[in-house]
Order: sequence, then structure tokens, then C-alpha cells
Amino acid sequence: MPAALVLEEPLERLTLGEQAYARLADLLISGRLAPGEKLSLRGSAEILGVSIMPVRAAVSRLVADKALEVAPNRAIRVPVMSAALFRDITANRVAIEGRAAALAAERRSDDDIAAIASAEAEMRAESTAKTPNLPLAVEANKRFHFAVYQAAKSPTLIGIIRALWLKVGPVINLDLRENPERIHTGGAVRFHAEVLDAIRRRDPEKARAALASDIQGASDFILSRDNLPD
Repeated sequence: MPAALVLEEPLERLTLGEQAYARLADLLISGRLAPGEKLSLRGSAEILGVSIMPVRAAVSRLVADKALEVAPNRAIRVPVMSAALFRDITANRVAIEGRAAALAAERRSDDDIAAIASAEAEMRAESTAKTPNLPLAVEANKRFHFAVYQAAKSPTLIGIIRALWLKVGPVINLDLRENPERIHTGGAVRFHAEVLDAIRRRDPEKARAALASDIQGASDFILSRDNLPD
């Protein structure tokens, strides 16, 4: 007779751990945790409304994902990314996220178009505002990208893209928040409009090219500021 399955933790606690992981991952992807910023287990537990155990489990997963790191003094912090690693991740993002945009142009539904257009309009509105709401613009940028990727209808691609954004989210979105001129003068708004138009017209190659230009343009701007260590 097969041995009985023994669960090490109650199902409810495992569920809380998954929820804590999702919330902390979203903070990283959205750039609300900055490179070098320390993360308090107790403080995170209080904010999330859970005990420390699910947060500790979530943090362990994020350390394994290399989205967080343990400092020599045992503090948990967001890694500071080198310029070389940022360039390497950018090159892979161009290829992988560009493919997702191309698939979105082939597979998108009317609901997908509505979600992409909503996020595109929100970021465009912030770009023309005299005093843009930078956190709102950052959220709209993330929402736009992931609406495009969801339209690709490829769970495998989404998983890979989320893993990449876990690493670069703190860099690209912190930079966007701290540099309002990038919202006014950067190419993101133009490239987003081109991606939306290409997906609407079911033109995969133009969707791929516009999305790749958006990623590369943001990367070039960040690297030009020489804020990342060599």
C-alpha cells in the first residue's frame, strides 16, 4: 500500500505563502522596491497582514529567483544590478518580449485590445500632464506590457517574462519614477501607440519591432545616465 501523503504545513499557510510571494513579486516588477533597498520580514508581514512564516517562505523563493539577495549581515535586500547584467537581460527581453508581442498580434481578442488600449491611453495622458503622476505612469507602463503579453496566450512565455521583470523591474521603473522628463520626451508613449496599432491590425512583425524599440530605448536611456556599476 502506498505511503500516506504528509503535508508539512497546513494548506491555509501554503496559500498565504503564495499570496505573500505574489504581492512581493508585484512590488519588484512594479519597481516599488528599489535596487539596494532592504526588506524587513516583520515589516512586510505587517503590511501584508500575515505572520512572518509565509513572508519568510516567499522571500526564500525570491532569493532563489535571484530577485532578492541575502547580504553578508543577513539583511534581505534588492540586488544592485551591474551594467553588464542589465545589457544581457535587455538583449533577452528584446527577443522574448518581442516574440510575445508578435504572438499577441496573431492571437489577440477584442478584450485584449481593450486592455492594451486602456493602459496605453492612461500612460499617454500622464505624458501630456503638466505634473505627471509618476507612480500611476509606472503602473500603466507595467499594465500595458503585461496586457500585450497576456494577449500572446502563452503561459510559458509569461512565466519567462515575469522572471525577467522580477530582476529588472526595480531598475527600469525606479528610473521612470525619478526621471519625469523620460515620460515627456522618451519614446515609450510613441512605441506603445505603435505596438497597439500593430496588434490591432494583426501585424506581428511591426508589433515585434515596436516592442523591441520600446525596451531598447528605455535601456539605452538608463545606461546613458551611468547609474549602474560596471
